[in-house]
Amino acid sequence: MIKNYAPIYPHDPIVEIFENIYLLRGSIKLGLGLLMNRNMIILKQGNELTLINAVRMSESELKKLDSLGQVWHVIRLGDFHGLDDQFYIDRYQAQLWSQAQHVNYPKLIPHQMIQAEIHPPITNSEFFIFEQATCPEAILFIKDRKLLITADSIQHWGDWKYFGFLSKIIIYLMGFRLGLFIGGPWLKRVTPKSKSLKNDFERLLELDFQHLVAAHGTVIENLAKEKLVNVVKKQFSGQS
Repeated sequence: MIKNYAPIYPHDPIVEIFENIYLLRGSIKLGLGLLMNRNMIILKQGNELTLINAVRMSESELKKLDSLGQVWHVIRLGDFHGLDDQFYIDRYQAQLWSQAQHVNYPKLIPHQMIQAEIHPPITNSEFFIFEQATCPEAILFIKDRKLLITADSIQHWGDWKYFGFLSKIIIYLMGFRLGLFIGGPWLKRVTPKSKSLKNDFERLLELDFQHLVAAHGTVIENLAKEKLVNVVKKQFSGQS
């Protein structure tokens, strides 16, 4: 049976951002020819690879992925993501980790459920769950690296790569800026009516992290928590 996978969109080569942690910066078409950046993170433990926020890549880059090890797990952290998960699940017979009740890509059935009390397939790590969100959203916290891996909840953009002129204008009008921020469209969608995600973000700030890499944008090293403290304070000022 031939499956209709999403096409391969323009992307960079795989690069190592921390020891045994790799990043593939890619893109996705939003419609009307507009492109937006998106990222896949690859975690390596021995010969075992875990893909987070999966992005399909070229055959030549797949060979590079194969040279790193064997893909065992695919982790879906957010409801907006999942477009390319099935490709990697089928190619490598990988286990999908995901929360329940996704609105987007509902046919992606997890082999392993993401819950706060469930240990991820990565040593010295844990899942953080946005408990108040109306759609599934999680973060993978790598404790010994002090690293947060996010989907759409928190992003850091250091450039406008993969945005054309028109794409940049549209995304700018949607409120996206360079720097670290809470995803505006995501927050609007997942916040319950007349309520707030302030408590979730305050719980998150209790974690001991310094770095962050999201499903969009660029890596931020050392200053992630410091900047997020200010963002949360500004975003939820006056809310309870």
